[in-house]
Formats: sequence, C-alpha cells, structure tokens
Amino acid sequence: MTQNRRGLLIILSSPSGAGKSTLAKRLMAWDSDIRFSVSATTRPPRSGEEHGKDYFFLSRDEFEAMVAKGDMLEHAKVFGNLYGSPRFPVQNAIENGRDVLFDIDWQGGQQIAGSALKDSVVSIFILPPSIAVLEQRLNSRGQDSAEVIADRMAKSRDEISHYAEYDYVLINDDLETTWENLRAILTAERLNRNRQPHLVEHVRGLNSEFEERK
Repeated sequence: MTQNRRGLLIILSSPSGAGKSTLAKRLMAWDSDIRFSVSATTRPPRSGEEHGKDYFFLSRDEFEAMVAKGDMLEHAKVFGNLYGSPRFPVQNAIENGRDVLFDIDWQGGQQIAGSALKDSVVSIFILPPSIAVLEQRLNSRGQDSAEVIADRMAKSRDEISHYAEYDYVLINDDLETTWENLRAILTAERLNRNRQPHLVEHVRGLNSEFEERK
C-alpha cells in the first residue's frame, strides 16, 4: 500500500461459474492491503458473527436512514432483509490509499458507478469462453443441485447482457492468462495520473529546481 495515491473501488462481476470468486481470492493473496467491502444488513447476526467484521448489523430504520442520506453505495432487498455497502468505510480506505474489492452483480455495480465514489471505480466483468464451459464448471463444483444449476444458468444470460457497462471485460478461457490480465489492469489503474495527487507537488519541486539553475 502507498499513501501517494488514492485507492481503487474494484467491482468484479460475472455470471456464476465464470471464475469471479477464484480471481477475487487471488487478488487478496496478491496484495494483502486489498480488502473486501463489509456489507450492512438488517438481518440478525448469526452465531459467531461480529459487528463491523462480518457485517454491520443495523435496524431497518438505521438502514433506511442511511439510504435516504446517500450513505449506502448500493443496496438491495434479499429474502425480506436489506443488504448494502456503507459509503464511509470505503471512502476512508480509498482516501488512505487502500483498494476495496466488491464481488457484486451488475445491479449493485450500476448503483456504485452512479454513487459519490464513482471516480474511484474500476469495473471488471468476467465472461466464460462458452455457455457449455460455464455449465460444465457449475456441475464440476459438486456444490449445487440440478435445480440450482438450472436457475444459475437461466440468470446468466441476463447477467452477460450487461457486460458493456463495465470498464474492462475479460474472457476467462485460461485462468492464468485471465489472472495476469486482471493484475495488469489494476497495476495500470493504480498509476493513473488522477489517482496520484502527489504528482502536483512533485512537478512543483521539479520546476523549483529549474528556477534554481537559472
């Protein structure tokens, strides 16, 4: 991590089975300063869950007040409970040069891309090489029933249709190649001039040296 740049708000999306979770884990292992965004929820904590670590556990009134004030980067209702991404922990991380990773769908990505932190967003969509391979990967996990897999496949068409809303799109045909490309994207984005506020002072110093040489 460096204090000489603003952090990135990394949005990583894909249909289920395209490799998003694997790539997210690699990112966390590659740079320990990359953090997953901690979500807020109105559901009660489960055994062993900690406020501020696993989730920010809020009342419905607290949650809705944050939405009304624009303090949620994105939010959605799932099985009767509200879930969202509080703005200020992410904003604080970015201002201190840390990158924050969001493993979310296109709907959440749209909300964040239109939020107060949109200038820090780098959005990446992962496509499968083919639908046949996507289905094969879902089956090879051995985690879901045939009904769940069928549901995921049905949703994948709609999810894939939103690929053009993202800054970068990677076709995950070969995991190692996709990983190298993902890492190259983040390396380049970290060097973006707008994310290096120290450059103004550095160039000012260079100009001072020119003046001293006269």
